[in-house]
Amino acid sequence: MMGAADDGTPEWPALTEAAEQVDKTLAALPEPTRRTPEQREEAEAAKNRARALRARFLDAHADTVYDRLTEGRTRHLRLDELVEAAATAYPGLVPDADRLAQERSRPQADKEGHEIDQGIFLRAVLRSPTAGPHLLDAMLRPTARAERLLPEFRRTGVVELEAVRLERRDGVARLTMCRHDRLNAEDNQQVDDMETAVDLALLDPDVRVGLLRGGEMSHPRYRGKRVFSAGINLKNLSSGDISLVDFLLRRELGYLHKLVRGLRVEGADAPWHSPHVEKPWVAAVDGFAIGGGAQLLLVFDHVLAASDAYLSLPAAKEGIIPGVANFRFSRYVGPRLSRQVILEGRRIWATEPAARLLVDEVVDPQELDDAVERSLARFDGDAVLANRRMLNLAEEPADAFRAYMAEFALQQALRLYGEDVIHKVGRFAARSA
Repeated sequence: MMGAADDGTPEWPALTEAAEQVDKTLAALPEPTRRTPEQREEAEAAKNRARALRARFLDAHADTVYDRLTEGRTRHLRLDELVEAAATAYPGLVPDADRLAQERSRPQADKEGHEIDQGIFLRAVLRSPTAGPHLLDAMLRPTARAERLLPEFRRTGVVELEAVRLERRDGVARLTMCRHDRLNAEDNQQVDDMETAVDLALLDPDVRVGLLRGGEMSHPRYRGKRVFSAGINLKNLSSGDISLVDFLLRRELGYLHKLVRGLRVEGADAPWHSPHVEKPWVAAVDGFAIGGGAQLLLVFDHVLAASDAYLSLPAAKEGIIPGVANFRFSRYVGPRLSRQVILEGRRIWATEPAARLLVDEVVDPQELDDAVERSLARFDGDAVLANRRMLNLAEEPADAFRAYMAEFALQQALRLYGEDVIHKVGRFAARSA
């Protein structure tokens, strides 16, 4: 295998030696939940030595590494493709496929936290003013899955995915989150389906505006009622089925970023005046928008809510970072209310005055359908599209977003493996069971 040592970098031998020492140390220890305090300390010390060397190596060579993996930035690798290529070209820099597969087979409490090494790598790449924009650009391109499904969607106007139903009607792409048994709680599958649906809506020239809404639930407490989203699936997090790259980072750099910036297209499909295809988006909240559901609302052009709905961001209670909400939320509500919601877990009801900072229209639940249709008509126009583009450029500069995501990549990885998070989601999973 080719490795970074081939490049003659002086930091690499120490890093590979430290990575090998981590493997030897962990192989001699029992699983994480069976370790004594002394054994846990020994394992963490070995990991931290290697992580410090990884960070130092990438501080000096992130651009060199990225250029090698992307053949001088001529290839556009998505997050999963990039970390896989790094594992092959630079053994020991990030976990390889076998190591990740072994980790995925374990509950969160028994993982070693190898995804933290991915966070170190992606932080360095995103920090770079050369590599970072190139990676963001790669993540704004349509997925291969969406390109495969596009002919069917263009022909029928309907695509049924596991977590999302997409229907084109009267020029509107109507995305309905349909995880009816789990209150639209988010997981890896929902992120994949949401990005596919957003791509299809943006690629279809017959779509002029997009709508996101939750479908009717079969969950016993909300049977027959619409619900927007309960946020991250904490049971899946506890069982080890929520990943850093395929969920937490892909969600932010994939479909959420596409809702803001649009889709990067090339060739005959690309307009001469812009490499991005953008459309206005409307969201309608029934029931509640918790956690990731509330985060979604921050990227929509118009938000409606039923008068009995509420919003919350209980990330501090859960122990994780609420996506890009820390970056966007203050823009809407100001720093004081942001801290109350994010740090203290304050819930905002749609009828509160504070809700008008986050929601454009609050209507009786029976009137929400009609209000949604009226808003869709207002947002169907070329001037709307041009002005939303300028607003997004002013409110969320690309470099500021990239800087936030660079630090988020590492901090969220660390939070995934925090003892407080593991205990909290473990208790939640036990109560749910």
